[in-house]
Amino acid sequence: MKLRQKVLFLAIAPLILALCAIALAVRHQSVLLAQQQRATIQQAYLSSKEAELKHYVALASHSISHLYDSGRDDQATREEAMRILSSLSYGDDGYFFLYDMQGNTLMHPRQPELVGQNLFGLRDENGRLTIQNLIQRAKAGGGLERYMWVKPSTHKPVAKLGYVIAMPKWGWMMGTGIYLDDVDQALAKVDVQQSGNIHNTMLWITGIAIAAAVAVASSGLALNISELRVADAKLKVLAQRVVESQEEERARLSRDLHDGISQWLVSIKLQIEAGIIRLSGGKPEQQQAAQAVFEHAADQLSNVMAEVRRISHNLRPAILDDLGLAAALQHLAKEYTLSSGTPVHFEASGCTDGLPEVANTVLFRLAQEALTNIERHAGASSIHITLAGAEPGVTLRIRDDGHGFDAEGIAHHPQRGIGLRNMMERMDAIGGRFEIVSSTDGTLVTAYAANE
Repeated sequence: MKLRQKVLFLAIAPLILALCAIALAVRHQSVLLAQQQRATIQQAYLSSKEAELKHYVALASHSISHLYDSGRDDQATREEAMRILSSLSYGDDGYFFLYDMQGNTLMHPRQPELVGQNLFGLRDENGRLTIQNLIQRAKAGGGLERYMWVKPSTHKPVAKLGYVIAMPKWGWMMGTGIYLDDVDQALAKVDVQQSGNIHNTMLWITGIAIAAAVAVASSGLALNISELRVADAKLKVLAQRVVESQEEERARLSRDLHDGISQWLVSIKLQIEAGIIRLSGGKPEQQQAAQAVFEHAADQLSNVMAEVRRISHNLRPAILDDLGLAAALQHLAKEYTLSSGTPVHFEASGCTDGLPEVANTVLFRLAQEALTNIERHAGASSIHITLAGAEPGVTLRIRDDGHGFDAEGIAHHPQRGIGLRNMMERMDAIGGRFEIVSSTDGTLVTAYAANE
């Protein structure tokens, strides 16, 4: 997976999911709060209207109290009381009405056509007995009653909240009411405002989500560019080191060929020419001398073949391909012991057949580099090499009792520790682990490579 995809899935996607979850939670809580607020406002609004209706009825009672409490019960007194009540209004849809206890309409300022009609059996759209319920409420001491009634301003039946009281001396039921569609309109405005607030909140969360995603994407792009630059710089340094390593290897091969094999071949050539000259003399003593020359040349030729095998082994040990990593390391330990005089103890345990070929080569080169560094810098008197194979992978440990060194300082030094950095980079290339611990008691190099 590329770095951009990692940034997308590991950073932006969880961020967007978290913000979506927050948005859903905020929306749910906002809707719930809006419903609770609407219910509270509705209750408070209706409570205020109920109290207002009670005050209206109290004022109406007070306006005719001088007639009602006068003790007169004639038709003129009642008509005067009706006139006063019919003149009391509070808006187009605010008025008072009068019925007797049998359901006859005595006064209705907004619907005069109902005066004189008996509406005791009238039912509203919901099938409720409107006037009967109002009369029963009045006889019970007065109070609030909901019912459907035609609204004068719209001429359409709507829900109405009425408040009625009984006037037992005259056998009347007096009341007034408010139409609840006004309440619904006020609540609808509250709903619209709350919906707008929720919508604005969602827009803010969306804007924050987009800004956060852009910020993360920009950071990921900057990180990608930075990583590419660092990787490019590392690649250039690695390429330079590869070139330097190749040049060093070529220089070493050139020295080995020039100083060793080339000189031996020249010597062998001269000896063969001298032997040929002596053979041409035909004398027995010259033939014996020629034989000695050819025997010496054959010995030198054997040395040349051994030197060629040594150089070939250093380039790519055949035993590594034929017998495996353990045998190659054991052979390397023996050769180092013979060449340097420092004893190398090698131990192998477990199976190392699961390692890929490139990992075998890397571990062998790492052992070569470690032994070379020990010979040049450590001053060790003994070396221990252990190779442990297991199902997950193979671990190589190289320990010496030398005087040690500052591993971290040398590894980051620009002009020193090339061999140490080569070992680290070789292990990184195969996805392995490399660790080096050094002190005055010695140095331990640990390398781990996974099986196929």
